[in-house]
Amino acid sequence: MKKVLLTGFGPFGKESINPALLVIQELDNQKLVLNKGKNNPEAKIVSKELSVVFRKTINEFITIVETINPDLILSIGQAGGRMGISLERIGINVADADIADNEKNKPRDELIVRDGPVAYFTTINVRHTFNEIKEAGIPVRISNSAGTYVCNNLIYGALHYLTSSEKFSKIKYGFIHIPYLPKQAAEMKKITPSMPLSLIKKAILITIKTNLD
Repeated sequence: MKKVLLTGFGPFGKESINPALLVIQELDNQKLVLNKGKNNPEAKIVSKELSVVFRKTINEFITIVETINPDLILSIGQAGGRMGISLERIGINVADADIADNEKNKPRDELIVRDGPVAYFTTINVRHTFNEIKEAGIPVRISNSAGTYVCNNLIYGALHYLTSSEKFSKIKYGFIHIPYLPKQAAEMKKITPSMPLSLIKKAILITIKTNLD
């Protein structure tokens, strides 16, 4: 049975919840049948929370990957204000924070990996995934910027580790930014985009099935 690792962040900044963590918790231990006509599960989801802390999140990620050895990894993060599902295409080699992380780190213009490449592309099939999610009637876009906060820190650090590893270099890695939940948006002073957890979950499951060979 193939293994899918989902990672998600807990609350950060002034938020009391993070839909990224909520959705991976709902999907944890779920078994998936990938091919029609087959009754036996062919993949299992394992969900893990990562710290909203620069560098620490990469170290946690590495430990989890070495323990689980998954076939596919999807990291989920909140991007409040975005209109729908965002499939991140790239992580860049810079950490630059407007707000402190959950351990009060606030890097400015720092390289994530000294002497590392400028950027890494995620290794899921972003375009095909976009088409499948859109076909399901879920608002989705391809994003060419994950910002420079902890989400980008994880994307770049994860891909640097995976591509540099002889053992894990074939693992597919993708990152999905998701909007606020409606209950988060309802508490804001101005109308803010949101998406129900059920649709977010559906988009993640589509991504998994699209990218597992």
